Amino acid sequence: MQTDLLTSIILPLSLFLIMFGMGLSLKLADFKRIFKNPHAVSIGFLAQLIVLPLLALSIAILLKLPAEIAVGLMIIALAPGGATSNMFSYLAKGDVALSISLTALVSIVTPFTIPIITALTIDYFMGKSASFELPVVKTIVQLLVITIVPVCLGMIFSSFFPKLAKVIENKLKWFSVIFMFLIITLIIIKNKDNMLSFFYQAGIATLILNLLALFIGFQLAKLTNLSAKQAITISFEVGIQNGTLALVVAGTLIGNATMMIPAVTYGLLMFITGAMFAVWVKKTKLSLCQST
Repeated sequence: MQTDLLTSIILPLSLFLIMFGMGLSLKLADFKRIFKNPHAVSIGFLAQLIVLPLLALSIAILLKLPAEIAVGLMIIALAPGGATSNMFSYLAKGDVALSISLTALVSIVTPFTIPIITALTIDYFMGKSASFELPVVKTIVQLLVITIVPVCLGMIFSSFFPKLAKVIENKLKWFSVIFMFLIITLIIIKNKDNMLSFFYQAGIATLILNLLALFIGFQLAKLTNLSAKQAITISFEVGIQNGTLALVVAGTLIGNATMMIPAVTYGLLMFITGAMFAVWVKKTKLSLCQST
């Protein structure tokens, strides 16, 4: 895969716009809710920031993935949820308020965790063979600029122009989903001769990661006595990651096109597995859609 105008300019600008749209949907109440419901938030938070990366690391080691593919798999696991996870929680009748709060909280933390853990991951899988080093401080600043800044701007805009913000937010929410499809489609078209190789390298790993993340997130929530709606939400927050952010980190900030491959395969598969999981949740009679 080759980095180009798409990965160097269009992706980061689009991520900025997507994060601005997320900010439009957030209110201070979403952050206050974190303290009102600390049990559910802490379970979802720990599952995303600790369980998911450890799961990705285990898969990379067990499948003996090539070093750059392994790093790319870790990057997608380190990414937060986003508008897509919120959308799936809504469609599956999960706790949408919890989904939004978790997305907001994790999105604040990941600009710091992604560069640090990715640098450690590069050192672990690539060691002295790595032809580059990830500048942690610079990457943190870059991620803050393209994630936290637009979220803050969106929240400020929403406080002054709530009606207009609602209209824009609804459009940007669908834009984030459609854009992901378009980006993946463009990458596939551009690299059509190598896509079978890409899926062979990363497809199985990302499918396993996605399915296990959905399952483990749900089971972890049930084991910690969370409600059915909360379990559904945590499943999607752990199992549906911000693929656009992963593409930006791998392709734009690191500048390694090979590391983008897991984000591409994950971005395709998560819509399929997420939709199947949502349908299963709505159709089962295991009290998953009962309010508690």
